[in-house]
Amino acid sequence: MRLALTHNLRLSDSEEEAEFDTRETIEALSTALERLGHRVERIEVSGPASRTAARLEAYVPDLVFNTAEGRRGRFREAFYPALFDELGFPYTGSDAWVLAVSLDKALTKLVLREHGVISPRGQFVEELSALKLEGWRFPLMVKPNFEGSSKGITQDSVVEDKARLRALVEKQLIRFPGGVLVEEYIPGKDLTVAFLEKAPSQVLTPVEYLIDEVESSKRRYRIYDYDLKSVHYQAVSVRCPAQFPSHVLERAQEMARKAYKALGVRDIGRVDFRVADDGQVYFIEINALPSLEPGAGIYAAAALEGLHTDAVLEKVVESAVARWEINDLRRARGRPPRKGPLRVGFTYNVKRVKPALDGTRDEEAEYDPPQTIQAVREAISAAGHEVFDLEATADLPSLIETTKPDLVFNMAEGIKGRNRESQVPALLELLDIPYSGSDPAALNIALDKALAKKIVRQHGILTPNFFTMITGKERLPKDLRFPLIVKPIAEGSSKGVHTSSVVESEAELRESAQKMIAKYDQPALVEDYIGGREFTVGMLGERRPKVLPLMEVVFLDQAETRPVYSFEFKQDSSSKIRYDVPAQLEPAQLKGLERAARECFIALGCRDVARVDFRMDESGKIYFLECNPLPGLTPGWSDLVLIAKAAGIEYDALIAEILSGAIRRYKERERERRSEARTPEARPLNGNGASISVPPPPVGAETSG
Repeated sequence: MRLALTHNLRLSDSEEEAEFDTRETIEALSTALERLGHRVERIEVSGPASRTAARLEAYVPDLVFNTAEGRRGRFREAFYPALFDELGFPYTGSDAWVLAVSLDKALTKLVLREHGVISPRGQFVEELSALKLEGWRFPLMVKPNFEGSSKGITQDSVVEDKARLRALVEKQLIRFPGGVLVEEYIPGKDLTVAFLEKAPSQVLTPVEYLIDEVESSKRRYRIYDYDLKSVHYQAVSVRCPAQFPSHVLERAQEMARKAYKALGVRDIGRVDFRVADDGQVYFIEINALPSLEPGAGIYAAAALEGLHTDAVLEKVVESAVARWEINDLRRARGRPPRKGPLRVGFTYNVKRVKPALDGTRDEEAEYDPPQTIQAVREAISAAGHEVFDLEATADLPSLIETTKPDLVFNMAEGIKGRNRESQVPALLELLDIPYSGSDPAALNIALDKALAKKIVRQHGILTPNFFTMITGKERLPKDLRFPLIVKPIAEGSSKGVHTSSVVESEAELRESAQKMIAKYDQPALVEDYIGGREFTVGMLGERRPKVLPLMEVVFLDQAETRPVYSFEFKQDSSSKIRYDVPAQLEPAQLKGLERAARECFIALGCRDVARVDFRMDESGKIYFLECNPLPGLTPGWSDLVLIAKAAGIEYDALIAEILSGAIRRYKERERERRSEARTPEARPLNGNGASISVPPPPVGAETSG
């Protein structure tokens, strides 16, 4: 669609412009909307309204994406939606009435009180003579009634006695003549609940703002004041979900839901609460035009619903499109035939459940968090392509039909079963759509650790001695030697692999295997534990893959006699391991590992990218552990990303390199299609592929058809 991004640009650090968007925020929003396939015109609205109107009428947007705050007055936020209404342009966000009411803190609390939303007791003051000095429970807080971004709020905004109250109100009325709000100060913590109308839950998980201890120690009162929002903002971090008792979080969400509904907030919003030390939740204010700057709390909350940063903006647009009944969206988004950017579908599974380090709740451990998905789609876009999200759910076939991608960047892990990683590639092959990464056969074989070991053995690569257990009660091999390690046969990301997976006796083996089989509903792989050094080797390419610098996983805990690269290490940083890349190896050892990695890549039929794990025992023998043809791509964390960086390959270049094989296959397919289109109609073939000479029917004979 043609989007107009209306905004106020922050040109200085003055408090007057505190609510405006920085150049970095506008650049991030514009770039994200363009990645979503829209054409974006940035319209800075400061200055005469006639200029804004003229630019809009000249551009004729399908939709206005509005972040404009306005410069002055009680109705400044409401002005631009009112203007858009007058000009007849649909826009994102709430209408003028909602923005006018929500900017008025006192009026908002009065409205919401009728809906059971509790707020601190207070008084709206326009004239000093109207200020009540009796009946208060000190301390009190004095704040501007018509400001956002904590403007006018400092540590001095909290007063302890009547004399200071009167003096502060008088001072604030001079500065903010529209009026100030005096209300009882609630000792406690701040909590915020975002609203995203088209998100699955609409009212998102509560977010908590944390102030670092150094900055917090300088302050008498624990408030999110202007200094923290605009000056020392680096001292503030977001924690989501917020760490409060469940009943407090539920109460905050319930009150937020009432507030959004009562005021008629649309598309996006944010409610701020104060949680008292006794757990009581108080409504503080609502923002129907919340910040969308990078790192804003709404992105963290949306990530728990599987939405990456771009997807949050897409939901805002989607909500506005539905409300304004912009029906012909596909036509509006459509592009004329072009010889430019490729339409790249991006298949993935999003991690909505964060696993615990002990392996519980690990069903989505192999999926990618929204932050990784965002990074990959940005990298694809940076290569000059249009990117289309294709989450690998049961709706994937219809999504592919709607978006019609030229090719697909695939990092989908699949839903369930031993063939899950091949589900998306198999579908794409059925539809004749080129894609990045290995084909279904290679993905199936590599996921089955026992089958992969059998194949690489045939190519002269050593593996630990192994066998599988289906029940845990099987008769054990006669040549069995402990220690052994027990793993699920078809899982990645070290799922099921913990320190306790190394067993020293038959009793431990059977207990571990039975637990593994019950938890993952698949056979357990049992293999010799190989002591020594652990390496992982990343490769890029096809028939002759390029071997990247080797990484060694160095185990630092001297007390751990049988270390393993466990699930805990894959999920979170630890002082017990170190990653050395390039690994420190003798030339012969390096050559042996590189040869073994390349042989495994070829033997298993990998393509474009893979990562192979090895152990080297004390005698220098190299043992294949497993191959991952769908390696993790989390920036600054995943093994392959760290390896690529050591090779001088930055993140965007790594993604482009993985995609390059799919682009080559796409071009080959297009050449074949053009060649077939130029070839005369093919003659029928017999069962052996030879053409058949079909004589014409006799004269006068009847023909069917």
